[in-house]
Amino acid sequence: MGNVKFSELNEKETDALIDLFKALGDNTRARILTYLFDVDSVCVSDLASVLGMTTSAVSHQLKILKQNNLIRNKREGKQIKYSLADDHIRLIMEKSIEHIVEAG
Repeated sequence: MGNVKFSELNEKETDALIDLFKALGDNTRARILTYLFDVDSVCVSDLASVLGMTTSAVSHQLKILKQNNLIRNKREGKQIKYSLADDHIRLIMEKSIEHIVEAG
C-alpha cells in the first residue's frame, strides 16, 4: 500500500483504523499482543496462566483481536494456537516498544 495518507482513506478504511486503535488500547489485549510478540504461538490455557486470567476471559479478548486481524489461530492437534497475524502487526509492536523504551 506504500505511503498512503490518512486523508486518502475511504470511510470503511478509516473505521477499520479506528477499530484497530481501539483494540490496541485495551490493557488486556495489549498484554496479549506483547506476549505474542515474544513467542511464536500459544494456546489459550497457557496465555490465561501467564496473564492470571480465566480462559473464558482470555478467549473473549482473543476473539476481538482476531476480528481486528491482529492475531491468527492455527489448530495443532486438539489445541488452537494463537500468534501475531503478520509482519505488519509485529512491526507495530516492535516500533511501539522502541518508542516507549527510547522515550524513557
